[in-house]
Amino acid sequence: MHTLRARLTVLYVAVTGGMFLVLGVAVYGLVGVMLMRQVDQTLRETASVVLEAVEPQEGGRIQVALSPELPLPPGTVVQVWDRENQLVMTWPEDRRYGVQMALQQGWGTAPFFRTEHVHQQLWRVLQVPILLGNRRLGTLQVAMPLNTVQHAQHIVLTVLLGVTLLAILVTAVVGYFSVRLALEPLAHVTALADQITHADDLSRRLPVPSGAGDEVWTLVQAFNATLGRLESLFQAQRRFIADIGHELRTPLTVIKGNAQWMRRIGKLDQDALNSIEEETDRMNRLIDDLLLLARAEAGKLPLRRDAVMLDAVLADVLREMQVVAREKGVHLEAVIPRPVQVQGDPDRLKQVFLNLVGNAVKYTPPGGEVQVVLEADDDQAICRVQDTGPGIPPEDLPHVFERFYRSDKARSRGKGFGLGLSIAYWIVKHHRGRIEVDSRLGEGTTFTVYLPRQAFQPELA
Repeated sequence: MHTLRARLTVLYVAVTGGMFLVLGVAVYGLVGVMLMRQVDQTLRETASVVLEAVEPQEGGRIQVALSPELPLPPGTVVQVWDRENQLVMTWPEDRRYGVQMALQQGWGTAPFFRTEHVHQQLWRVLQVPILLGNRRLGTLQVAMPLNTVQHAQHIVLTVLLGVTLLAILVTAVVGYFSVRLALEPLAHVTALADQITHADDLSRRLPVPSGAGDEVWTLVQAFNATLGRLESLFQAQRRFIADIGHELRTPLTVIKGNAQWMRRIGKLDQDALNSIEEETDRMNRLIDDLLLLARAEAGKLPLRRDAVMLDAVLADVLREMQVVAREKGVHLEAVIPRPVQVQGDPDRLKQVFLNLVGNAVKYTPPGGEVQVVLEADDDQAICRVQDTGPGIPPEDLPHVFERFYRSDKARSRGKGFGLGLSIAYWIVKHHRGRIEVDSRLGEGTTFTVYLPRQAFQPELA
């Protein structure tokens, strides 16, 4: 009972057995009722014949003139009682002292049937009052043994039990092999999945077995989708481990080299100390970003749901980034035609646009331009951060929001970790928005943030 095949076979057998059991009970009961009705009809006809032969006599006595050649059913017994409840006549006469039915007292003027045991034999008895006008002259009893009915019921019961057992046996055999045949594609899929698991090869996919039904096809597709998802996750994990190792190796190497240099010269070197401090700060930023992403993915980074004036947030971001842009010689401007209100966490939204504008300024060459445009329609706020930098290669665009992912050109231009866009993507997503990127080599890059809009209600003076 631990296998699906056994459970389905038992289910088929139970259903078949239950159906035949219900059918057998119905047939057995119906046969009994029909045979009993036939016996009752025979007793009525016999009683009618006997009543025609009853002749009233003087003094309230009765006489029954039955011919010995009267064609009564085999085994039928006729008994006539007078009004003092004394047995007057039994037919056939050889049954006079062998079979005597009890006279039912308290009867009315209507005939009635009953079943009783006489000498360990079951009889069906019809008791009819003999009337002359409204005066009772006696009682007529006509009885038949129910041996034939019982025998017929026994035969029917035997046949039904045999047919039921045969049906259960056939159902068990057919069900077992049918289930086995139906589950064979599933067993094949299970074997292939086990091979993939033991081979640790997530790049393989399960083929759909020939003759498989829709259920197996759906299962295979779902399993292949899971394998693809797991493959992507493991590749991202490997890349994450490799990238974090790369990111940590550089500052640790710089720190170790400066420490060895100061030990060699035997005194503190200010430049070396400054370099150690910078690399330590860099590692701290890396750890803070990783902790932020870990808390966010674990659902432990709460986000406020306040009414936020997005134009005010962008104004703060531009004010802070204006200094960096001037030092690099990049022209930074904003196009914000009107106030736009959204709902969310103002600090996290500011972090998103600081990251986007900071990246645009960092990767735009001197003399270039970074433009921040805020628009709105009926449903959402739209903010675009456009730069005139070198752009992002097409093969890198699908991966820009993955942690630690940077193209080779980006790696050579800055000291970032490739975590900022991952954090921005998570924040925007959990504000029920989305972030998109469009870039062309040599023409620049545009990041577009879409956020659900909340109607702006100015305060009354």
